[in-house]
Amino acid sequence: MWGARPDEVDAHFPCGDHVPGPARRMVRAVNVSAPPETVFRWLCQLRVAPYSYDLVDNLGRRSPRTLTPGLDRLATGQRFLHMFRISGYVPDREITAAADNPIFGPSAMTYRVLDAGPGRSRLVARLDVAADNRARRIAAVAIAWGDLVMIRRQLRTLASLAER
Repeated sequence: MWGARPDEVDAHFPCGDHVPGPARRMVRAVNVSAPPETVFRWLCQLRVAPYSYDLVDNLGRRSPRTLTPGLDRLATGQRFLHMFRISGYVPDREITAAADNPIFGPSAMTYRVLDAGPGRSRLVARLDVAADNRARRIAAVAIAWGDLVMIRRQLRTLASLAER
């Protein structure tokens, strides 16, 4: 749990509804000096780019540094973060996406934007991955370390872009 407050760790997130049985939960959060609607608009950009380490997870292509028109028109089933599909969203508040990988099993992610006062937000990301057998528990530990590095960078990048 990086940057997340206890209330954020304990909160219900829709991603938890997509991973049946035991799951590994990873919660990351960052403060953003921008209003929630601006932060949410940058979250919509995750439909086209990962915004973490582009050399590693975007085949060396730079994630866009300006908002792409139309990406905020969300629909269930749209691709999100390459391997996920949007399963639900609340405009200007949260996006949930799920995947079912044959090796890692079910996984889902919710990004939530919280109002933190005038012109300020909290951006919280929670990833749940299946941990229903020994192989998946081991994989979940590896995913957790990779997630810490990648999501931390992603949240900081999105915060920086929203603050411009």
